[in-house]
Amino acid sequence: MSAGAFRANLINKLGSENFGKIQDTTVGIAGAGGLGSNCALNLVRAGVKKFIIIDFDRVEPSNLDRQFYFLDQVGMVKVEALKNNLLRINPDLELTLISKKVAKDNVEELFHGCDIVAECLDMAESKRMLVEELMKMGKFIVSASGLGGIGSSDEIKTHVIKKNLIMIGDLKSDICNKPALSPRVNVAAAKQADAILERILS
Repeated sequence: MSAGAFRANLINKLGSENFGKIQDTTVGIAGAGGLGSNCALNLVRAGVKKFIIIDFDRVEPSNLDRQFYFLDQVGMVKVEALKNNLLRINPDLELTLISKKVAKDNVEELFHGCDIVAECLDMAESKRMLVEELMKMGKFIVSASGLGGIGSSDEIKTHVIKKNLIMIGDLKSDICNKPALSPRVNVAAAKQADAILERILS
């Protein structure tokens, strides 16, 4: 299928006005791991075209149980590997790829061009820091907390914390005690993508 057919299919489903809104929005993806890679996958399939994707890591064998990568990509810089995978869905994407660790002193530099940011970092302290800094910038943020374990995926819910902050998860499971596996990670990532689409179209 050509990129034109992909586009025409989405216009048929969404309408040209809504499709235009989705195409004009720049989404920041902070972290290209289990949440970030799968959130990006869902957004690309829904027509999002413009991304700023930030991650400093490389693909490891331990990532393959839940992240949107493949065995032959082990060792690659994550943002480059993710670029290759996303372009296979839609070759017309506009991707800004930054292989850098997100830190308090570079949040504004990294995310100033984003309309919406998906917070997809691993560590609680880093997540909190990023949300706080993005709130200062007035960004709309879709974060995630609590997605470890197996079963009870209906507990992964969408929580409206503030008018510009959405939190996805059960808000209690700790991936240090309950491993993060593909099913629940993907549920959370899909809900992040859906919340972003809802924001764009509202």
